[in-house]
Amino acid sequence: MSNVTYKYIKQNKDIQTYIAHADNALFKIGYTEHSTTHAEKCAAIAHMILSKLGYDERTCELAQIAAHMHDIGNVVNRQDHAQSGAVMAFRLLDCMGMPAEEISVIISAIGNHDEKTARPVNPVAAAVILADKCDVRRSRVRSCVREEAMSGVFTEDIHDRVNYSCVKSTVRIGGDGEETASNKAIILDLTIDEKISSIMEYFEIFIGRMALCRKAAKTLETHFELIMNNSRVL
Repeated sequence: MSNVTYKYIKQNKDIQTYIAHADNALFKIGYTEHSTTHAEKCAAIAHMILSKLGYDERTCELAQIAAHMHDIGNVVNRQDHAQSGAVMAFRLLDCMGMPAEEISVIISAIGNHDEKTARPVNPVAAAVILADKCDVRRSRVRSCVREEAMSGVFTEDIHDRVNYSCVKSTVRIGGDGEETASNKAIILDLTIDEKISSIMEYFEIFIGRMALCRKAAKTLETHFELIMNNSRVL
């Protein structure tokens, strides 16, 4: 085990720079927020999931690191950003002296988080997939779009509209009866303002992501549930 901690990764200026430039590139082409806020939220969710399911602390920390760095490849190009991000992460972590065993886990997770090519190849990858796909929130919509929406002019972009309609989002671990790793569910609980976007529109753009979440949960020997406006829909 190395002494490369999540705290160190979070404060590393090079990684901060790559995340900031990647987010700016996505802003220029009209994508939702992928800033340090997204990185930190994903890291917190990934750690929470594995911790609640009984994984050891270092595995949970590797999930934090992978989740925090998972989108740095967007600084290269949105296309194949998971793979380019994995290569970037390898160089950064190798230079920090992290052992190959840990780097392998992290870059596999980063390289397998985009829904077009993603596979939950290990528990850390599964946690990163779930954390990334479950970060649905109004604040991910860019400020210029939020200002228009507050004025009553809703964007024609369905991704912006669906994210803006999400007024509350919670990821939690739940289950019926005695809570053990085998019966806990990973639950994404959303409150959607249906005056802005319908539940059907959510599924129109996120059904692939939700299917991937189900695969990731299965890798963790649990299952995934989606609750929207107090009703279980998945």
